Amino acid sequence: MKQSVMFPKIAMYSFLLIGVAISLFPFYWMAIGATKTSGEILSIPPSLLPGNHLFENLKSLNESMHFGRVVWNSIFVSFTSTFLSVLIASMAGYAFSKFQFKGKSISFFIILCTLMIPFQVTLIPLFEIMVNLNWLNTYQAIILPSLASPFAIFLMKQNLSSVPDSMIEAARIDGAGEFKIFFKVVLPTMRPAIAAVSIFLFMSQWNSLLWPLITLKTTEMSTLPVALSSLVGLARIDYGQVMLGTTLSIIPILIFFLVFQKNFVSGIMGGSIKE
Repeated sequence: MKQSVMFPKIAMYSFLLIGVAISLFPFYWMAIGATKTSGEILSIPPSLLPGNHLFENLKSLNESMHFGRVVWNSIFVSFTSTFLSVLIASMAGYAFSKFQFKGKSISFFIILCTLMIPFQVTLIPLFEIMVNLNWLNTYQAIILPSLASPFAIFLMKQNLSSVPDSMIEAARIDGAGEFKIFFKVVLPTMRPAIAAVSIFLFMSQWNSLLWPLITLKTTEMSTLPVALSSLVGLARIDYGQVMLGTTLSIIPILIFFLVFQKNFVSGIMGGSIKE
């Protein structure tokens, strides 16, 4: 009886381990590729052991795209955009969830409809706006157009719907203003949702390529995806540099996710089940 129960478990865990190995192998190959030359990476049969050219690749990577400056650009843009976007989405979600005003339903419907509009449709109008404002090759050109995220507003609105109205009314009776209620009463209860939205927005901005590629003109203003794309030339590609740059570029995402992972799932599911 015990053997008949154990066999399905062994089979299931074996299948899961194989799936994990297949999923993680590209990341392992990328990490060890960062320590090799292009010739070693393309050698047949390939070697699955690390190489001895990590610091050489790091030096050539820094010479090719001023790596420190590029990383700072990505960090500044991603954190600033994420902070402002979460603040705007939280306020908008609070308004749509807890206030009654004329045009509320149609306004929220329009916001949801924008989720179906591809970014490529708004690309040319946005670019013309940046040109008219003389904002090309600036931080605000990358940050401002993405601040009002429809998905973030929707997720915050759904989560805020689960906050009891009685708690807000009690704060109003005690004489608290709306901003104090929002920052002192509502936001502390929304940490899971804020974590989920922050991860989504941070990853989206950190990995953004098309819009920064169009608006940024100089290497000093480039973000990581733009700088890494410039490493892939038509004549010669240094795969060691590409592997190293890509490996380093995913480290902040992993750190950001690990910091907020405890609240991620509950934030995504928040508001989906109502009492």
